[in-house]
Amino acid sequence: TPSMTAGINPKNVVGIVTELGGKTSHSAILARALEIPAVVAVSDFLGQVKDGDQVILDGDAGCVFVNPDVSVEKEYSDKRDAFLAEKKELEKYIGQPTVTKDGVTVELVANIGKPKDVEKVLEYDGEGVGLFRTEFLFMDRNSMPTEDEQFEAYKAVAEKMGGKRVIIRTLDIGADKQIDYFGLDKEENPALGYRAVRICLNKREVFKTQLRALCRASAFGRIAIMVPMIISVWEVRTVKEILERIKEELKEEGKEVGDIEFGIMIETPASVIIADELAKEVDFFSIGTNDLTQYTLAIDRQNAKLDMFYNAHHPAILRMIKMVVDAAHKEGIWAGICGELGADTTLTEEFVNMGLDELSVSPGMVLPVRNKVVNM
Repeated sequence: TPSMTAGINPKNVVGIVTELGGKTSHSAILARALEIPAVVAVSDFLGQVKDGDQVILDGDAGCVFVNPDVSVEKEYSDKRDAFLAEKKELEKYIGQPTVTKDGVTVELVANIGKPKDVEKVLEYDGEGVGLFRTEFLFMDRNSMPTEDEQFEAYKAVAEKMGGKRVIIRTLDIGADKQIDYFGLDKEENPALGYRAVRICLNKREVFKTQLRALCRASAFGRIAIMVPMIISVWEVRTVKEILERIKEELKEEGKEVGDIEFGIMIETPASVIIADELAKEVDFFSIGTNDLTQYTLAIDRQNAKLDMFYNAHHPAILRMIKMVVDAAHKEGIWAGICGELGADTTLTEEFVNMGLDELSVSPGMVLPVRNKVVNM
């Protein structure tokens, strides 16, 4: 599960193989963020291996070898050495601005799932945090984190980033990210069901607690709030009204609140189509390409049988991204990508040409993407 993956200590795990899941499932995404090679949807893997077997897994190609022969072992030993050498070579881009040869600047930031992930962002010279997945603060526990617990987590990230922008996504549970103590009903189509902002607007006290913690933490760094799964202007305005009331309450209590940017994730076809209207309500857009692809292509990203049909390079997806960027710029706001597609270096040049202002990727992909941008 995503919560299990988020709790893994990378020092103790060199690879992950699962029998279930899709390549863009949250567990796979988190494994990439932890820089742990992962291969998903390997049928009957547990029935084919036993303690003591040697396993080689290729996270790029999605291949697993059990008790490989000497030639395969040598091939992959050489591949690993080459990979590590390339990774070392990319360190020369630490400290360099992310600017193309003709002077176009791209803000290159990183996605995190918990406060300690900031260490990787700083190690790889991320220019900020483009997505803090706050749901993992709520997982692996028996009750909701208190306002103070959340405040301390958000404050820690803001302070460690030293004035660089930290975009914090409001609670995004549901679908494959379940929390037992929320008591969510089992759904036939959970990806299309009760999740993200839909839960927050129904469980207002849960939402208000998080927003209070975020507002308090904004006094200690550059915090932006981002709301997922938006499909309407009504949702955005409702969240903004709640947020403004909370700011006023905190000020009346004598608590300091910083300047907070407010944005939304564009991850549904509906939000793309009305992006011109939504842009009038917010400070920025961040495109969640994983769910946008799922909903646009009508493909369950958890279903491994559909991996061959799941195409994030589909012309419809690329056209939608361009539509969102154009709508944002027309209203004078910025637009970025925080989905996995942002780290796809085969599309980096196209994204820059589209006018995307920001790319948020897993920390380990910051330098490969910067390499691509500065050599364009």
